[in-house]
This record gives sequence, C-alpha cells and structure tokens, in this order.
Amino acid sequence: MTLDKEGLPAWLDPVVHAAETVAPGQLSRFLPPEDGAGRQSAVLVLFGEGERGPELLLMERASSLRSHAGQPSFPGGALDPEDGDPQGDGPLRAALREAEEETGLDPSGVQLFGVLPKLYIPVSGFVVTPVLGWWRVPSPVGVVDPKETARVFTVPVADLTHPDNRATAVHPRGHRGPAFLVESALVWGFTAGVIDRLLHFAGWERPWDRDKQVPLDWRA
Repeated sequence: MTLDKEGLPAWLDPVVHAAETVAPGQLSRFLPPEDGAGRQSAVLVLFGEGERGPELLLMERASSLRSHAGQPSFPGGALDPEDGDPQGDGPLRAALREAEEETGLDPSGVQLFGVLPKLYIPVSGFVVTPVLGWWRVPSPVGVVDPKETARVFTVPVADLTHPDNRATAVHPRGHRGPAFLVESALVWGFTAGVIDRLLHFAGWERPWDRDKQVPLDWRA
C-alpha cells in the first residue's frame, strides 16, 4: 500500500505541503518515547467535499468505553499484526481498516496521500500516526457497533476555522489545548490538536479569541 498524490483537488495542496514539511515538534510537545515504548496505532484524517465545501470525517466514541469515552475523534485504533510493519505501510492499512470497522466506510473510495509525524498520547500510551486521505468516492457511513461508536458525522472546514467555534479547553488538572464547538460536539484533546495544527500549517486558520475558555469535566 502506497501514498498517491495524483489527481487531488487543488484545495488540498496546502495540506499536502504541510504533511511534507512539518516537523514532529511543530505538531505536539508529546512525541513518542525514544525507547520505542507505546502501542502503535493510526487514525484516518479524511477530507471530503460536502455541500459547504471541504469537510472532515469524525466520530464520537461511545460513553461506555474505557479510554477517551464520549470524545469526538478521527476513526482509528491500534495496529493489528496483519496490518504489517508499523514503520512501513502498517499505519496506512490500520487507518483504513479501523475506519471501515467503525464507520462502515468503503476504503476503496479513499485515496491516501500523506502521513504526519508519529505523535504520543501519554494518558493511553498510544503512538499515533495520522494518515491523510481524500474521500475520492464518498460512501455511506454510520455507526457500526454502538458499543464503540455513538455517532459518525462530517464537519465543514469552514466551521472549524470560524472564530465563533474555537476555544481553549481547560482540564481540571491544568492542561490547556485547542477546542472546537461544532456539530453539537466539543472536539478537544489529541483530535483537536491535530486539526488545529493542520489548519495552521495549511494556512486556513483565522484569528480567534484564545482567551475564550471551555472547562472540561474532571472525568475527561
């Protein structure tokens, strides 16, 4: 499985450039442990074109899950042995496989065009490869397993960049990070961090009030 940048819509050019040039430390201060610890995983950052222009596919995790319960996220999960080499195309296979399992997405309609540097989620110990895709042939999506997923939805990039929908999430422990209030959901944590940096390095970011705060629940 390989990456393919041919035939992408022109509006994705800045995203392709960002994926090719961004350094790990520009995306997050949480980088994979140097000793190789952590569970290898991947998420699918899938760009489609909807009625209001470019959009991203997200899902809301079931509230009963042990980790990141109730949180909006990209489709994704841990690599399985059959996905192959974690340092090779394993993350590409895992991102598509997990997206199909979680949202019913038809992977044959997705063109993978880039990967971002591996990042780390300290609270769960996951080493995550964000895999970038273009939804070349859209397919129906929805909840496959209610025990894992509460809902599946798309968010227009125009809503993600709108200043009214942006805020700083503040965790009771003091952590602060970007947040998006879209589609009756609060997107925060790892997912919001990746979206925030993609908007920034693609040149799509608009000025917003960084003093606007959203407190997070202590269970978050």
